[in-house]
Amino acid sequence: MRAWRCKNSVANPTLAMEDIPEAVPGRGEVLIRVHAAGVTTSELSWYPTTHTKSGEYRADAVPGHEFSGTVAALGPETTGAAIEQEVYGLNDWFTDGATAEYCLARPEWLAPKPRRLTHAEAASIPIGALTAWQGLFDRAKLQPGERVLIHGGSGGVGVLAIQLARRQGAQVITTASAQNADLLLELGARQVIDYKTTRFEDHVKDIDVVFDAVGGETLQRSWSVLGPRGRIVTIAASGEGTADQNTKAAFFIVEPNQAQLIQIGILLDAGEIRSVIDVLATFVQAGAAYTTQLQHRLGRGKVVIAVID
Repeated sequence: MRAWRCKNSVANPTLAMEDIPEAVPGRGEVLIRVHAAGVTTSELSWYPTTHTKSGEYRADAVPGHEFSGTVAALGPETTGAAIEQEVYGLNDWFTDGATAEYCLARPEWLAPKPRRLTHAEAASIPIGALTAWQGLFDRAKLQPGERVLIHGGSGGVGVLAIQLARRQGAQVITTASAQNADLLLELGARQVIDYKTTRFEDHVKDIDVVFDAVGGETLQRSWSVLGPRGRIVTIAASGEGTADQNTKAAFFIVEPNQAQLIQIGILLDAGEIRSVIDVLATFVQAGAAYTTQLQHRLGRGKVVIAVID
């Protein structure tokens, strides 16, 4: 099968397309024929891409852990999926991903593909929607009527966080580039603050929840805008290794969750939330997609690779 694999991923991450042996599902595993895969450009330098779970150096990892496709084969004693079933999902960070013609997953990492969505649209959903769901609901316990500030509102996570927070009945404020303001207002934001020209802390206060997808100085400045019972969640990678206990407590990494994917699929099929695709790249453009060399990007939503044209 054809797959894109990481080369020199520690010092200078790049991708190369190679012919490798087709994945074979083991006990409890599902083989997915990948139709489309989502892109997270920073993934090439993440620890699970460069190391194994035991801490050893990892070479030739296949990136792209969110996908949409069809079930091609089942491993021994595997239940919970059916051959030719259309599914979407998120597999483990330490396994090979879906920037390939086939990938492996476990049934509990999958859910039925939303019927209204194309495979490309479905592949744009898992990381963003699960991250937003787990951050806003599982960790921050966002309640109707609360005020939420979402940093990075036009990104692949942000566009779904805005929609889910709005659906929860929250008052949504977001920071983003002005060029994407109209889209974010359409998705449910009440206020869009242009981070390039405006300091958000000069315009908002008494925030109940800050959902941070930016990190760095933006995260540090966010503590000052919290209300008496305010809380912060962050997915910025810098939070993982910080010595600051507040930041460490706020940081989390998204996990596969079938029940949540099913609920998200129901919302997508009902039209209550929607996907936002920035660029749909071909399979041969995957290397460029991961190195931000694709043309015509608008800086909104997700870059998706169409593995099957």
